[in-house]
Amino acid sequence: MSTKKILTKKSLDFLEKYLNNAAPTGYEWEGQKLWMEYLKPYVDTFITDTYGSAVGVINPEAKYKVVIEGHSDEIAWYVNYITDDGLIYVIRNGGSDHQIAPSKWVNIHTKNGVVKGIFGWPAIHTRSRVKEEPPKPDNIFIDIGAKDKDEVLKMGVHVGCVITYPDEFKILNKDKFVCRALDNRVGGFMIAEVARLLHENKKKLPFGLYITNSVQEEIGLRGAEMISHTINPDVAIITDVCHDTTTPMIDKKKEGHIEIGSGPVISYAPAVQNKLRERLIETAEKNKIPFQRLAASRSTGTDTDAFAYSNGGVASALISLPLRYMHTTVETVHKDDVENVIRLYYETLLAIESGETFSYFE
Repeated sequence: MSTKKILTKKSLDFLEKYLNNAAPTGYEWEGQKLWMEYLKPYVDTFITDTYGSAVGVINPEAKYKVVIEGHSDEIAWYVNYITDDGLIYVIRNGGSDHQIAPSKWVNIHTKNGVVKGIFGWPAIHTRSRVKEEPPKPDNIFIDIGAKDKDEVLKMGVHVGCVITYPDEFKILNKDKFVCRALDNRVGGFMIAEVARLLHENKKKLPFGLYITNSVQEEIGLRGAEMISHTINPDVAIITDVCHDTTTPMIDKKKEGHIEIGSGPVISYAPAVQNKLRERLIETAEKNKIPFQRLAASRSTGTDTDAFAYSNGGVASALISLPLRYMHTTVETVHKDDVENVIRLYYETLLAIESGETFSYFE
């Protein structure tokens, strides 16, 4: 399958709409509805669970089950404390970066809709040049233009409201996708494109395919943990993002050498089943799909770990998409890498046979 024309105008329109929709951890359902609407023509049925994970299923009657998975949630903040002066202090919902917060606009989600706010910061003129205070989780604050706490409450903002950034999808230099929440809505997008291509190319798989968009990855792989028990798969191939390490201030001796535009990243880690990983590599080499390698010390830090260690052990592997500036509002990926992750998934699924155990003892 050629790399050309994998992403259509309809694909990119969906990606933009899907990314621009806010879906913070614990509040993913509106994004899941958009995803399911796009996926609906390409699957036979859906599974959803109590906390919002969504699964499109092809061949639901098949005994042998293969999962391809991404996660749907994005990092966010919670309103934690409102001062008498009407300023708002926050705590993290996922791994939100306090250093990028000052001067950012935010959306505070309330029962009555979005309330706009800004992360304020003292002017440079007022800060000590001798000992300048950096942004920290306990000193960043949001201003919604209220004169006091009562006005904040009257605007519908209260402790527990979730906060997201409004930054939307843009394309940089024709082939770089830039947005908040590429981690990992782009994963849900890529597995949906795999389902679309299987449908359009009339490929019949000899197993059940479970296109899985899990919730709550950003706070500990919780959605994957739940849905893995519901599906009880035989094989799981996960996609998430990993760090491009070619920009300044990153130690390659620690993080390895990974760069956007050089292809999908195949991981080595205890949770990655070696025979399944080798199938990915063989498939990439056979189909001339460029790829990179990455080693993880103890865990991958992705939903791979949740699937691998569920149900007595599930053969699991990880395909990562190189990304710059993770957990900022300008996360950046390369269009070619997005297409090649889709290709690698597609060709690997065509290379898996029903009943394969990937056992080391066979």
